[in-house]
Amino acid sequence: MTLDTRIVRLSAAYRSGTLTPAAVLAQIDQQADRYAGHNIWIHRLSAAERQPYLDALAAKDPATTPLWGIPFAIKDNIDLAGIPTTAGCEAFAYTPTESATVVQRLIDAGAIPVGKTNLDQFATGLNGTRSPLGACANAFDPSYISGGSSSGSAVAVALGMATFSLGTDTAGSGRVPAALNNLVGLKPSIGLLPTTGVVPACRSLDCVSVFALDCDDANTVLACAEGLDEADPYSRANIYDNHSRHYGQRQGRLRIGRLREQDLKFFGDADFAAAYQTSLAALDNADIDWVEIDYAPFDEAARLLYEGPWVSERYLAIQTMMETQPEQVFPVVHDIIAGGRDPKATDLFRAQYRLNALKRTCWAQLAGIDALLTPTAGRHFTIAEMLAEPVQHNSELGYYTNFMNLIDWAAVALPTAFTDSGRPFGITLSAPAFRDRALLSIAKRLQRQLELTQGALGLKPLSIDAPAAKARDRIEIAVCGAHLDGLPLNFQLTERGATLSERTQTAACYRFYALAGGPPYRPGLVRDEANGVAIEVELWSVPADQLGGFVADIPAPLGIGKLELADGRWVSGFICEGAGLAGATDISQFGGWRAYLTG
Repeated sequence: MTLDTRIVRLSAAYRSGTLTPAAVLAQIDQQADRYAGHNIWIHRLSAAERQPYLDALAAKDPATTPLWGIPFAIKDNIDLAGIPTTAGCEAFAYTPTESATVVQRLIDAGAIPVGKTNLDQFATGLNGTRSPLGACANAFDPSYISGGSSSGSAVAVALGMATFSLGTDTAGSGRVPAALNNLVGLKPSIGLLPTTGVVPACRSLDCVSVFALDCDDANTVLACAEGLDEADPYSRANIYDNHSRHYGQRQGRLRIGRLREQDLKFFGDADFAAAYQTSLAALDNADIDWVEIDYAPFDEAARLLYEGPWVSERYLAIQTMMETQPEQVFPVVHDIIAGGRDPKATDLFRAQYRLNALKRTCWAQLAGIDALLTPTAGRHFTIAEMLAEPVQHNSELGYYTNFMNLIDWAAVALPTAFTDSGRPFGITLSAPAFRDRALLSIAKRLQRQLELTQGALGLKPLSIDAPAAKARDRIEIAVCGAHLDGLPLNFQLTERGATLSERTQTAACYRFYALAGGPPYRPGLVRDEANGVAIEVELWSVPADQLGGFVADIPAPLGIGKLELADGRWVSGFICEGAGLAGATDISQFGGWRAYLTG
């Protein structure tokens, strides 16, 4: 019988007494032995090494400890106290006395480490074959790559040896393995999960990533691990709208960016090309408005990661090893990192100038769009193919992923289809930093619609409702007077980055007044259930971080309250205090401010 490792299932089994954490670990051991040939583990904890974590559960209340007894795997470039960290290189190994901040937070939340997983050495690669311990085989077909560098972390979850796992993601290492093993892969905003205790690849770009079977588990893990770490200079505090309470199933119509046909690349993989079209077709009835995006600036930014001076960060991370024991570095990894020895400061500044220009172009294309959707990987290579062309094929794996951290975006990789040969395919949803929960909420909605099995063991999706989630980065405001498009106060919206969403009417239960005073001349909207009429309004989408200043500029007797629209929706918008109607003229018969001004 397949062990269902999802958090809600294990937690329920623990409460009912049908399972214990020790029994779960015993089943995981059997599963690990069964799949030993996949080269998943570098160090699997012994019974004696796990016992302190099991003992610690006795002092934790399962009702208030969200990961009580939940097994997890750790990529072996992330520290676990008392266990060697190798980064895939035995000559580099050291034994930390403290766990990485993110690992310790998960342990404090009740999670139990199963072991340290295989990886592309020094987290350099997207394919899972660059390890002296052997290539980590795909969970569905061992002749195919698992994706990397977080290869073992992904395969451990897909094959039921962990509920979730930690990877790292600098160029796509938390997303490509997720796509190739039918998992959700969360690449958080840079700094949201601390990197204290993580062997760096590119320190200014590194992220700790999360692999899970579904979005609910990914969100739970993120909630337990996130938070500012003063020991990490790249750590960033979360923002209000990005906390776990704002995760749910996204409601309403979505605006999703997708690539133009000429920008898509599948590198000869007809199965993946077909799976992408299948994925889009499956989402045609998902209340999505598609917006085509020019991928050229994203691609140019992506190429800077390895073709530009950022490879020097990889050199700095293992400079001593490169200069004193270069023969210990995996050959392909050595050749890549050696290129970071020579770039000059002028090269870095030149690249930064170009990157800032590209970043502005990329961000501008997402204005008013909920997320960008791309394939996660364009082709699934066999291990033999990857070993024959290790640099070219690795670069092809990063076509849709390498830009992400350079332009400071968050991303969620999501399974969306299977090829005719039974291999998983997935897409990635991405957006600017600190929209992690918005992306997870959209992914949750899509995952519920697609109803795919999860991981490689045929687990059926859980039909668990989540709270309704709505867009938090922008807020719809209904305007009815001087803020209308082209009128004197409209600049207060446009200069704050607001965009016109819709022209519509209120419900037929309002009276409309021309207020005394001016210029600028203003109307007042007052609800009147008995004698009301419909009044024309415009809905403007205002960046949430700009709304406070906008509201502060509104003079009495006007303010922002709730308005009912003709279709029954309630939105925020301009209302008027009754006391402000002294000397006002009822102009309801005009049905709107423009009609009054021209009448």
